[in-house]
Amino acid sequence: MDSNVSERNDAHISLRPVNHDNWRDIAKLKVSETQREFVAEPCYYLALCCYGNDWRPLAICLEEQVIGFMMWSIDPTDGSCWLGGILVDQGMQRHGYGRQAVQAAITMLRGEYGHRNFALSYQPANLVAKNLYNRLGFTEMNEWEDGEIVARLPLTE
Repeated sequence: MDSNVSERNDAHISLRPVNHDNWRDIAKLKVSETQREFVAEPCYYLALCCYGNDWRPLAICLEEQVIGFMMWSIDPTDGSCWLGGILVDQGMQRHGYGRQAVQAAITMLRGEYGHRNFALSYQPANLVAKNLYNRLGFTEMNEWEDGEIVARLPLTE
């Protein structure tokens, strides 16, 4: 494990649908100053989910507290399940919660919907994201989406 990352052994990360009870908690999330150039404000992602017709929002929760956000969608051209808008509140970063949330999303989307091919994208300068996704098994492709490098994770049966 990275020596700069500490995890609470008793911490339980879960993903929950965004609804009228928790959307305000998501809107209040803030990322660290160094990550602001790489992720949008949570309200932008919420609006994208509400009005874009493609993305489905998820709250990242530590026990009962909303600490982050992510969204997912299916690419109709190849059927891959995309993860996006992944962020953890600045006060909760560097504890492994982002990694746990991505793992939980893959487990949930594979179990509930049978998805086996996952994809995400990030700006090449976002080394924190690049290293995280690489450790989770995502491989960068010679593929770009909106100026971001695409990484994919195909799962076997």
